[in-house]
Amino acid sequence: MAAAAAAEAECDVVMAAPDGPGETDSDEEARREAEAFKEQGNAYYAKKDYNEAFNYYTKAIDTCPNNASYYGNRAATLMMLGRFREALEDAQQSVRLDDSFVRGHLREGKCHLSLGNAMAASRCFQRVLELDHKNTQAQQELKNATTVLEYEKIAEVDFEKRDFRKVVFCMDRALEFAPACHRFKILKAECLALLGRYPEAQSVASDILRMDSTNADALYVRGLCLYYEDCIEKAVQFFVQALRMAPDHEKACLACRNAKALKAKKEDGNKAFKKGNYKLAYELYTEALGIDPNNIKTNAKLYCNRGTVNSKLRKLEEAIDDCTNAVKLDDTYVKAYLRRAQCYMDTEQYEDAVRDYEKVYQTEKTKEHKQLLKNAQVELKKSKRKDYYKILGVNKNASEDEIKKAYRKRALMHHPDRHSGASAEVQKEEEKKFKEVGEAFTILSDPKKKARYDSGQDLEEDGLNMGEFDPNNIFKAFFSGPGGFSFEGREQDDCVVHPPVSLEQC
Repeated sequence: MAAAAAAEAECDVVMAAPDGPGETDSDEEARREAEAFKEQGNAYYAKKDYNEAFNYYTKAIDTCPNNASYYGNRAATLMMLGRFREALEDAQQSVRLDDSFVRGHLREGKCHLSLGNAMAASRCFQRVLELDHKNTQAQQELKNATTVLEYEKIAEVDFEKRDFRKVVFCMDRALEFAPACHRFKILKAECLALLGRYPEAQSVASDILRMDSTNADALYVRGLCLYYEDCIEKAVQFFVQALRMAPDHEKACLACRNAKALKAKKEDGNKAFKKGNYKLAYELYTEALGIDPNNIKTNAKLYCNRGTVNSKLRKLEEAIDDCTNAVKLDDTYVKAYLRRAQCYMDTEQYEDAVRDYEKVYQTEKTKEHKQLLKNAQVELKKSKRKDYYKILGVNKNASEDEIKKAYRKRALMHHPDRHSGASAEVQKEEEKKFKEVGEAFTILSDPKKKARYDSGQDLEEDGLNMGEFDPNNIFKAFFSGPGGFSFEGREQDDCVVHPPVSLEQC
Protein backbone atom coordinates (compact mmCIF):
# COMPACT_ATOMS: atom_id res chain seq x y z
CA MET A 1 0.00 0.00 0.00
CA ALA A 2 2.97 2.33 0.68
CA ALA A 3 4.07 2.03 -2.94
CA ALA A 4 0.50 2.45 -4.18
CA ALA A 5 0.06 5.56 -2.07
CA ALA A 6 3.15 7.07 -3.62
CA ALA A 7 2.68 5.76 -7.14
CA GLU A 8 1.84 9.22 -8.37
CA ALA A 9 4.80 10.82 -6.59
CA GLU A 10 6.54 11.55 -9.87
CA CYS A 11 9.78 13.46 -9.94
CA ASP A 12 9.84 16.93 -11.48
CA VAL A 13 11.73 17.14 -14.76
CA VAL A 14 11.45 20.85 -15.60
CA MET A 15 14.57 22.95 -15.37
CA ALA A 16 14.90 25.15 -12.34
CA ALA A 17 14.53 28.89 -12.94
CA PRO A 18 17.60 31.07 -12.48
CA ASP A 19 17.94 32.35 -8.94
CA GLY A 20 17.84 36.02 -10.00
CA PRO A 21 19.23 38.78 -12.20
CA GLY A 22 22.32 39.09 -10.03
CA GLU A 23 23.45 35.53 -10.63
CA THR A 24 27.23 35.17 -10.93
CA ASP A 25 29.17 32.76 -13.11
CA SER A 26 29.83 30.53 -10.11
CA ASP A 27 26.14 30.55 -9.27
CA GLU A 28 25.33 29.59 -12.82
CA GLU A 29 27.87 26.78 -12.69
CA ALA A 30 26.41 25.50 -9.40
CA ARG A 31 22.93 25.64 -10.86
CA ARG A 32 24.00 23.65 -13.89
CA GLU A 33 25.81 21.11 -11.70
CA ALA A 34 22.72 20.75 -9.53
CA GLU A 35 20.55 20.26 -12.60
CA ALA A 36 22.91 17.53 -13.79
CA PHE A 37 22.56 15.79 -10.45
CA LYS A 38 18.80 16.12 -10.67
CA GLU A 39 18.72 14.66 -14.19
CA GLN A 40 20.76 11.68 -12.97
CA GLY A 41 18.36 11.30 -10.06
CA ASN A 42 15.43 11.37 -12.50
CA ALA A 43 17.06 8.62 -14.56
CA TYR A 44 17.51 6.38 -11.54
CA TYR A 45 13.99 7.20 -10.40
CA ALA A 46 12.63 6.07 -13.77
CA LYS A 47 14.53 2.80 -13.33
CA LYS A 48 12.98 2.47 -9.83
CA ASP A 49 16.43 2.57 -8.28
CA TYR A 50 15.21 4.86 -5.54
CA ASN A 51 18.29 4.65 -3.35
CA GLU A 52 20.52 6.01 -6.10
CA ALA A 53 17.87 8.56 -7.04
CA PHE A 54 17.88 9.72 -3.41
CA ASN A 55 21.66 10.11 -3.46
CA TYR A 56 21.65 12.32 -6.59
CA TYR A 57 18.74 14.46 -5.41
CA THR A 58 20.65 14.98 -2.18
CA LYS A 59 23.71 16.13 -4.19
CA ALA A 60 21.46 18.53 -6.09
CA ILE A 61 20.10 19.95 -2.82
CA ASP A 62 23.58 20.27 -1.34
CA THR A 63 24.67 22.16 -4.45
CA CYS A 64 21.57 24.43 -4.67
CA PRO A 65 19.67 24.27 -1.34
CA ASN A 66 17.00 26.82 -2.31
CA ASN A 67 15.35 24.93 -5.16
CA ALA A 68 11.85 23.63 -4.34
CA SER A 69 11.78 20.97 -7.07
CA TYR A 70 14.88 19.24 -5.70
CA TYR A 71 13.20 18.81 -2.31
CA GLY A 72 10.02 17.77 -4.07
CA ASN A 73 11.81 15.06 -6.04
CA ARG A 74 13.63 13.75 -3.00
CA ALA A 75 10.32 13.69 -1.15
CA ALA A 76 8.83 11.60 -3.98
CA THR A 77 11.78 9.19 -3.76
CA LEU A 78 11.50 8.86 0.02
CA MET A 79 7.79 8.12 -0.34
CA MET A 80 8.60 5.28 -2.73
CA LEU A 81 11.06 3.97 -0.12
CA GLY A 82 8.33 4.11 2.53
CA ARG A 83 10.23 6.75 4.52
CA PHE A 84 7.26 9.04 4.95
CA ARG A 85 8.47 11.09 7.90
CA GLU A 86 11.61 12.14 6.04
CA ALA A 87 9.57 12.67 2.89
CA LEU A 88 7.22 14.95 4.83
CA GLU A 89 10.12 17.18 5.89
CA ASP A 90 11.30 17.54 2.28
CA ALA A 91 7.77 18.20 0.98
CA GLN A 92 7.23 20.89 3.63
CA GLN A 93 10.55 22.49 2.74
CA SER A 94 9.60 22.51 -0.94
CA VAL A 95 6.40 24.51 -0.29
CA ARG A 96 8.19 26.83 2.11
CA LEU A 97 10.47 27.70 -0.79
CA ASP A 98 7.58 27.92 -3.24
CA ASP A 99 4.03 28.13 -1.87
CA SER A 100 2.62 27.78 -5.39
CA PHE A 101 4.37 24.41 -5.86
CA VAL A 102 1.31 22.18 -6.43
CA ARG A 103 3.17 18.88 -6.37
CA GLY A 104 4.88 19.92 -3.17
CA HIS A 105 1.52 20.43 -1.45
CA LEU A 106 0.24 17.14 -2.88
CA ARG A 107 3.25 15.25 -1.56
CA GLU A 108 2.99 16.90 1.83
CA GLY A 109 -0.67 15.91 2.02
CA LYS A 110 0.01 12.32 0.96
CA CYS A 111 2.78 12.02 3.56
CA HIS A 112 0.45 13.36 6.27
CA LEU A 113 -2.23 10.90 5.17
CA SER A 114 0.16 7.94 5.04
CA LEU A 115 1.27 8.80 8.59
CA GLY A 116 -2.36 8.98 9.75
CA ASN A 117 -2.74 12.76 10.11
CA ALA A 118 -5.85 13.12 7.99
CA MET A 119 -6.67 16.65 9.21
CA ALA A 120 -3.30 18.03 8.11
CA ALA A 121 -3.59 16.09 4.86
CA SER A 122 -6.98 17.66 4.17
CA ARG A 123 -5.52 21.17 4.56
CA CYS A 124 -2.78 20.36 2.04
CA PHE A 125 -5.21 19.01 -0.54
CA GLN A 126 -7.48 22.02 -0.06
CA ARG A 127 -4.47 24.27 -0.74
CA VAL A 128 -3.85 22.37 -3.98
CA LEU A 129 -7.46 22.98 -5.02
CA GLU A 130 -7.04 26.69 -4.28
CA LEU A 131 -4.11 26.70 -6.71
CA ASP A 132 -5.75 24.33 -9.22
CA HIS A 133 -9.46 23.76 -8.59
CA LYS A 134 -9.62 21.10 -11.33
CA ASN A 135 -6.87 18.95 -9.84
CA THR A 136 -8.53 15.49 -9.82
CA GLN A 137 -5.75 13.92 -7.75
CA ALA A 138 -6.27 16.42 -4.93
CA GLN A 139 -10.04 15.87 -5.12
CA GLN A 140 -9.62 12.10 -4.70
CA GLU A 141 -7.03 12.41 -1.95
CA LEU A 142 -9.31 14.79 -0.07
CA LYS A 143 -12.05 12.14 -0.18
CA ASN A 144 -9.56 9.57 1.10
CA ALA A 145 -8.61 11.81 4.01
CA THR A 146 -12.29 12.32 4.87
CA THR A 147 -12.80 8.55 4.82
CA VAL A 148 -9.91 8.04 7.24
CA LEU A 149 -11.34 10.63 9.63
CA GLU A 150 -14.70 8.83 9.57
CA TYR A 151 -13.08 5.47 10.39
CA GLU A 152 -11.17 7.12 13.26
CA LYS A 153 -14.38 8.46 14.79
CA ILE A 154 -16.22 5.14 14.45
CA ALA A 155 -13.27 3.26 15.98
CA GLU A 156 -13.14 5.65 18.94
CA VAL A 157 -16.81 5.07 19.73
CA ASP A 158 -16.57 1.30 19.24
CA PHE A 159 -13.51 1.04 21.49
CA GLU A 160 -15.49 2.65 24.30
CA LYS A 161 -18.25 0.10 23.63
CA ARG A 162 -15.60 -2.67 23.74
CA ASP A 163 -16.61 -3.73 20.23
CA PHE A 164 -13.01 -4.61 19.45
CA ARG A 165 -13.77 -6.55 16.26
CA LYS A 166 -15.31 -3.47 14.70
CA VAL A 167 -12.33 -1.36 15.76
CA VAL A 168 -10.00 -3.83 14.02
CA PHE A 169 -12.17 -3.59 10.90
CA CYS A 170 -12.05 0.23 10.94
CA MET A 171 -8.28 0.28 11.46
CA ASP A 172 -7.74 -2.15 8.59
CA ARG A 173 -9.74 0.14 6.30
CA ALA A 174 -7.93 3.26 7.55
CA LEU A 175 -4.52 1.61 7.08
CA GLU A 176 -5.29 1.13 3.40
CA PHE A 177 -4.90 4.91 3.10
CA ALA A 178 -2.46 5.41 6.00
CA PRO A 179 -0.04 2.44 5.78
CA ALA A 180 2.67 4.12 7.87
CA CYS A 181 0.43 5.19 10.77
CA HIS A 182 1.79 3.62 13.95
CA ARG A 183 -1.17 4.95 15.93
CA PHE A 184 -3.66 2.96 13.84
CA LYS A 185 -1.48 -0.13 13.99
CA ILE A 186 -1.15 0.09 17.76
CA LEU A 187 -4.90 0.49 18.23
CA LYS A 188 -5.48 -2.53 16.00
CA ALA A 189 -2.87 -4.55 17.91
CA GLU A 190 -4.36 -3.61 21.26
CA CYS A 191 -7.83 -4.72 20.11
CA LEU A 192 -6.39 -7.98 18.72
CA ALA A 193 -4.87 -8.62 22.16
CA LEU A 194 -8.19 -7.87 23.87
CA LEU A 195 -9.84 -10.33 21.45
CA GLY A 196 -7.34 -13.03 22.43
CA ARG A 197 -5.61 -12.98 19.03
CA TYR A 198 -2.20 -12.71 20.65
CA PRO A 199 0.11 -13.87 17.79
CA GLU A 200 -1.40 -11.28 15.44
CA ALA A 201 -1.13 -8.54 18.04
CA GLN A 202 2.46 -9.51 18.86
CA SER A 203 3.36 -9.43 15.16
CA VAL A 204 2.03 -5.89 14.66
CA ALA A 205 3.76 -4.59 17.81
CA SER A 206 7.04 -6.29 16.92
CA ASP A 207 7.02 -4.73 13.43
CA ILE A 208 6.75 -1.29 15.00
CA LEU A 209 9.48 -2.02 17.57
CA ARG A 210 11.85 -3.08 14.79
CA MET A 211 11.49 0.41 13.36
CA ASP A 212 11.27 2.21 16.71
CA SER A 213 12.49 0.27 19.74
CA THR A 214 11.44 3.10 22.07
CA ASN A 215 7.77 3.14 21.04
CA ALA A 216 5.98 3.01 24.39
CA ASP A 217 2.65 2.00 22.86
CA ALA A 218 4.19 -0.99 21.10
CA LEU A 219 6.00 -2.02 24.29
CA TYR A 220 2.68 -1.80 26.13
CA VAL A 221 0.94 -4.05 23.57
CA ARG A 222 3.76 -6.62 23.76
CA GLY A 223 3.36 -6.64 27.53
CA LEU A 224 -0.42 -6.86 27.24
CA CYS A 225 -0.17 -10.00 25.09
CA LEU A 226 2.15 -11.66 27.60
CA TYR A 227 -0.09 -10.55 30.47
CA TYR A 228 -3.17 -12.11 28.88
CA GLU A 229 -1.23 -15.30 28.13
CA ASP A 230 -0.48 -15.62 31.87
CA CYS A 231 3.22 -14.78 31.40
CA ILE A 232 2.85 -12.12 34.06
CA GLU A 233 6.48 -11.71 35.10
CA LYS A 234 7.63 -11.05 31.52
CA ALA A 235 4.64 -8.77 30.97
CA VAL A 236 5.69 -6.59 33.91
CA GLN A 237 9.12 -6.13 32.32
CA PHE A 238 7.55 -4.72 29.14
CA PHE A 239 5.18 -2.47 31.09
CA VAL A 240 8.09 -1.09 33.11
CA GLN A 241 10.06 -0.48 29.91
CA ALA A 242 7.06 1.32 28.37
CA LEU A 243 6.81 3.53 31.46
CA ARG A 244 10.50 4.40 31.17
CA MET A 245 9.82 5.66 27.64
CA ALA A 246 6.56 7.39 28.62
CA PRO A 247 6.13 7.83 32.41
CA ASP A 248 2.57 9.13 31.95
CA HIS A 249 1.38 6.14 29.88
CA GLU A 250 -1.91 5.48 31.71
CA LYS A 251 -2.69 2.09 30.14
CA ALA A 252 0.79 0.73 30.83
CA CYS A 253 0.60 2.02 34.40
CA LEU A 254 -2.77 0.35 35.05
CA ALA A 255 -1.73 -2.91 33.39
CA CYS A 256 1.53 -2.99 35.36
CA ARG A 257 -0.34 -2.44 38.63
CA ASN A 258 -2.87 -5.17 37.81
CA ALA A 259 -0.15 -7.59 36.74
CA LYS A 260 1.81 -7.14 39.96
CA ALA A 261 -1.34 -7.46 42.09
CA LEU A 262 -2.47 -10.62 40.28
CA LYS A 263 0.94 -12.21 40.58
CA ALA A 264 1.13 -11.45 44.31
CA LYS A 265 -2.41 -12.67 45.13
CA LYS A 266 -2.04 -15.85 43.12
CA GLU A 267 1.30 -16.70 44.72
CA ASP A 268 -0.07 -16.00 48.21
CA GLY A 269 -3.04 -18.24 47.46
CA ASN A 270 -0.75 -21.03 46.30
CA LYS A 271 1.34 -20.74 49.48
CA ALA A 272 -1.77 -20.91 51.68
CA PHE A 273 -3.00 -23.96 49.78
CA LYS A 274 0.31 -25.79 50.19
CA LYS A 275 0.19 -25.11 53.93
CA GLY A 276 -3.32 -26.60 54.08
CA ASN A 277 -4.93 -23.27 54.97
CA TYR A 278 -7.77 -23.75 52.50
CA LYS A 279 -10.00 -21.04 53.89
CA LEU A 280 -7.29 -18.40 53.41
CA ALA A 281 -6.42 -19.79 49.97
CA TYR A 282 -10.09 -19.48 48.96
CA GLU A 283 -10.17 -15.84 50.09
CA LEU A 284 -6.95 -14.96 48.25
CA TYR A 285 -8.03 -16.60 44.98
CA THR A 286 -11.38 -14.80 45.24
CA GLU A 287 -9.62 -11.46 45.72
CA ALA A 288 -7.37 -12.19 42.73
CA LEU A 289 -10.41 -12.89 40.55
CA GLY A 290 -11.68 -9.38 41.25
CA ILE A 291 -8.54 -7.63 39.97
CA ASP A 292 -8.98 -7.83 36.19
CA PRO A 293 -11.97 -9.59 34.55
CA ASN A 294 -10.30 -9.17 31.13
CA ASN A 295 -7.40 -11.47 31.96
CA ILE A 296 -9.07 -14.67 30.77
CA LYS A 297 -6.24 -17.19 31.05
CA THR A 298 -5.10 -16.14 34.50
CA ASN A 299 -8.68 -16.02 35.76
CA ALA A 300 -9.32 -19.50 34.35
CA LYS A 301 -6.42 -20.79 36.44
CA LEU A 302 -7.65 -18.91 39.49
CA TYR A 303 -11.12 -20.46 39.14
CA CYS A 304 -9.57 -23.91 38.80
CA ASN A 305 -7.38 -23.30 41.85
CA ARG A 306 -10.38 -22.16 43.86
CA GLY A 307 -12.28 -25.22 42.64
CA THR A 308 -9.48 -27.39 44.01
CA VAL A 309 -9.77 -25.59 47.34
CA ASN A 310 -13.53 -26.19 47.40
CA SER A 311 -13.03 -29.86 46.64
CA LYS A 312 -10.63 -30.09 49.60
CA LEU A 313 -13.30 -28.43 51.74
CA ARG A 314 -15.81 -31.01 50.35
CA LYS A 315 -17.86 -28.20 48.83
CA LEU A 316 -18.20 -30.22 45.67
CA GLU A 317 -21.00 -28.30 43.97
CA GLU A 318 -19.09 -25.06 44.48
CA ALA A 319 -15.99 -26.76 43.09
CA ILE A 320 -17.96 -27.84 40.01
CA ASP A 321 -19.17 -24.25 39.51
CA ASP A 322 -15.61 -22.91 39.72
CA CYS A 323 -14.31 -25.45 37.20
CA THR A 324 -17.23 -24.65 34.91
CA ASN A 325 -16.25 -20.97 35.02
CA ALA A 326 -12.67 -21.96 34.24
CA VAL A 327 -13.59 -23.90 31.08
CA LYS A 328 -15.96 -21.14 29.99
CA LEU A 329 -12.95 -18.84 29.94
CA ASP A 330 -10.60 -21.41 28.42
CA ASP A 331 -12.26 -24.40 26.77
CA THR A 332 -8.86 -26.07 26.24
CA TYR A 333 -8.03 -26.11 29.96
CA VAL A 334 -7.48 -29.84 30.59
CA LYS A 335 -6.76 -29.49 34.31
CA ALA A 336 -10.13 -27.80 34.92
CA TYR A 337 -11.98 -30.59 33.05
CA LEU A 338 -10.14 -33.21 35.12
CA ARG A 339 -10.93 -31.47 38.39
CA ARG A 340 -14.60 -31.06 37.48
CA ALA A 341 -14.84 -34.67 36.30
CA GLN A 342 -13.51 -35.91 39.65
CA CYS A 343 -16.07 -33.78 41.47
CA TYR A 344 -18.78 -35.24 39.23
CA MET A 345 -17.55 -38.73 40.16
CA ASP A 346 -17.59 -37.85 43.87
CA THR A 347 -21.18 -36.61 43.58
CA GLU A 348 -22.23 -39.61 41.45
CA GLN A 349 -22.98 -37.45 38.39
CA TYR A 350 -21.42 -40.06 36.15
CA GLU A 351 -22.81 -38.93 32.79
CA ASP A 352 -21.24 -35.50 33.30
CA ALA A 353 -18.00 -37.12 34.42
CA VAL A 354 -17.89 -39.29 31.29
CA ARG A 355 -18.47 -36.23 29.11
CA ASP A 356 -15.55 -34.37 30.72
CA TYR A 357 -13.20 -37.35 30.56
CA GLU A 358 -14.10 -37.82 26.88
CA LYS A 359 -13.17 -34.17 26.26
CA VAL A 360 -9.87 -34.67 28.06
CA TYR A 361 -9.04 -37.89 26.19
CA GLN A 362 -9.81 -36.25 22.84
CA THR A 363 -7.35 -33.50 23.76
CA GLU A 364 -4.62 -35.64 25.31
CA LYS A 365 -4.74 -39.33 24.43
CA THR A 366 -2.71 -40.68 27.37
CA LYS A 367 -3.06 -44.04 29.12
CA GLU A 368 -3.98 -42.27 32.33
CA HIS A 369 -6.81 -40.32 30.70
CA LYS A 370 -8.04 -43.44 28.93
CA GLN A 371 -8.24 -45.27 32.26
CA LEU A 372 -10.07 -42.38 33.92
CA LEU A 373 -12.62 -42.41 31.10
CA LYS A 374 -13.03 -46.18 31.37
CA ASN A 375 -13.57 -45.95 35.14
CA ALA A 376 -16.22 -43.27 34.69
CA GLN A 377 -17.97 -45.34 32.01
CA VAL A 378 -18.05 -48.35 34.37
CA GLU A 379 -19.49 -46.24 37.17
CA LEU A 380 -22.08 -44.83 34.79
CA LYS A 381 -23.08 -48.34 33.76
CA LYS A 382 -23.28 -49.42 37.38
CA SER A 383 -25.36 -46.40 38.30
CA LYS A 384 -28.05 -47.44 35.85
CA ARG A 385 -28.50 -50.82 37.58
CA LYS A 386 -30.12 -51.41 40.93
CA ASP A 387 -27.94 -50.14 43.77
CA TYR A 388 -27.86 -53.19 46.03
CA TYR A 389 -25.79 -51.39 48.64
CA LYS A 390 -28.40 -48.66 48.89
CA ILE A 391 -31.21 -51.25 49.02
CA LEU A 392 -29.58 -52.87 52.05
CA GLY A 393 -28.56 -49.53 53.53
CA VAL A 394 -24.83 -50.27 53.71
CA ASN A 395 -21.78 -48.66 52.16
CA LYS A 396 -19.64 -50.26 49.48
CA ASN A 397 -17.01 -51.34 51.98
CA ALA A 398 -19.48 -53.21 54.24
CA SER A 399 -18.23 -56.45 55.80
CA GLU A 400 -19.95 -59.83 55.47
CA ASP A 401 -21.46 -59.49 58.96
CA GLU A 402 -22.73 -55.98 58.19
CA ILE A 403 -24.39 -57.25 55.02
CA LYS A 404 -26.09 -60.10 56.95
CA LYS A 405 -27.34 -57.76 59.65
CA ALA A 406 -28.63 -55.34 57.06
CA TYR A 407 -30.47 -58.11 55.23
CA ARG A 408 -32.03 -59.36 58.45
CA LYS A 409 -33.34 -55.90 59.26
CA ARG A 410 -34.64 -55.06 55.78
CA ALA A 411 -36.13 -58.49 55.06
CA LEU A 412 -38.20 -58.41 58.24
CA MET A 413 -39.17 -54.79 57.58
CA HIS A 414 -40.59 -55.52 54.11
CA HIS A 415 -41.82 -59.12 54.51
CA PRO A 416 -45.33 -59.44 52.94
CA ASP A 417 -46.77 -61.10 56.08
CA ARG A 418 -45.90 -58.06 58.07
CA HIS A 419 -48.09 -55.90 55.79
CA SER A 420 -50.98 -58.28 55.31
CA GLY A 421 -53.43 -55.77 56.75
CA ALA A 422 -52.30 -52.88 54.59
CA SER A 423 -53.90 -51.65 51.37
CA ALA A 424 -53.29 -53.51 48.12
CA GLU A 425 -51.07 -50.71 46.91
CA VAL A 426 -48.87 -50.80 50.02
CA GLN A 427 -48.70 -54.60 49.92
CA LYS A 428 -47.52 -54.50 46.30
CA GLU A 429 -44.84 -51.93 47.09
CA GLU A 430 -43.58 -53.82 50.15
CA GLU A 431 -43.51 -57.07 48.20
CA LYS A 432 -41.34 -55.37 45.56
CA LYS A 433 -38.95 -54.09 48.21
CA PHE A 434 -38.82 -57.51 49.87
CA LYS A 435 -37.77 -59.05 46.56
CA GLU A 436 -35.10 -56.37 45.98
CA VAL A 437 -33.68 -57.00 49.47
CA GLY A 438 -33.40 -60.68 48.64
CA GLU A 439 -31.70 -59.92 45.32
CA ALA A 440 -29.24 -57.61 47.05
CA PHE A 441 -28.34 -60.19 49.65
CA THR A 442 -27.96 -62.93 47.03
CA ILE A 443 -25.41 -60.86 45.13
CA LEU A 444 -23.53 -59.18 47.95
CA SER A 445 -23.23 -62.30 50.12
CA ASP A 446 -21.54 -64.24 47.31
CA PRO A 447 -17.89 -63.08 46.89
CA LYS A 448 -17.75 -63.91 43.17
CA LYS A 449 -21.08 -62.29 42.33
CA LYS A 450 -20.19 -59.31 44.49
CA ALA A 451 -16.86 -58.88 42.68
CA ARG A 452 -18.59 -58.99 39.29
CA TYR A 453 -21.24 -56.57 40.46
CA ASP A 454 -18.61 -54.15 41.84
CA SER A 455 -16.68 -54.26 38.56
CA GLY A 456 -19.80 -53.43 36.55
CA GLN A 457 -20.02 -56.76 34.75
CA ASP A 458 -23.30 -58.35 33.69
CA LEU A 459 -24.56 -60.76 36.34
CA GLU A 460 -26.59 -62.67 33.78
CA GLU A 461 -23.34 -64.22 32.64
CA ASP A 462 -23.28 -66.08 35.97
CA GLY A 463 -26.60 -67.68 35.05
CA LEU A 464 -28.51 -65.62 37.61
CA ASN A 465 -31.95 -64.71 36.27
CA MET A 466 -33.48 -62.27 38.72
CA GLY A 467 -36.79 -62.43 36.86
CA GLU A 468 -37.32 -65.95 38.23
CA PHE A 469 -35.88 -65.16 41.62
CA ASP A 470 -37.96 -66.19 44.70
CA PRO A 471 -37.06 -64.07 47.75
CA ASN A 472 -38.95 -66.38 50.11
CA ASN A 473 -36.39 -69.13 49.53
CA ILE A 474 -33.59 -66.82 50.67
CA PHE A 475 -35.65 -65.68 53.64
CA LYS A 476 -36.43 -69.24 54.74
CA ALA A 477 -32.84 -70.31 54.32
CA PHE A 478 -31.61 -67.35 56.33
CA PHE A 479 -34.08 -67.89 59.19
CA SER A 480 -34.09 -71.69 59.05
CA GLY A 481 -33.88 -73.61 62.34
CA PRO A 482 -36.08 -74.77 65.24
CA GLY A 483 -38.84 -72.37 66.13
CA GLY A 484 -38.61 -70.37 62.90
CA PHE A 485 -40.37 -67.03 63.03
CA SER A 486 -43.92 -65.68 63.02
CA PHE A 487 -45.64 -62.31 62.41
CA GLU A 488 -48.95 -63.59 63.85
CA GLY A 489 -50.47 -62.19 67.01
CA ARG A 490 -48.58 -58.90 66.73
CA GLU A 491 -49.26 -55.49 65.31
CA GLN A 492 -47.85 -54.95 61.87
CA ASP A 493 -45.14 -52.71 63.21
CA ASP A 494 -43.88 -55.50 65.54
CA CYS A 495 -42.04 -58.65 64.68
CA VAL A 496 -42.06 -61.79 66.82
CA VAL A 497 -39.02 -63.95 66.58
CA HIS A 498 -38.95 -67.28 68.41
CA PRO A 499 -35.74 -68.81 69.71
CA PRO A 500 -33.23 -70.01 68.74
CA VAL A 501 -33.10 -67.25 66.12
CA SER A 502 -32.11 -63.83 67.53
CA LEU A 503 -33.02 -60.93 65.28
CA GLU A 504 -31.66 -57.43 65.87
CA GLN A 505 -33.46 -54.22 65.09
CA CYS A 506 -36.59 -55.90 63.77
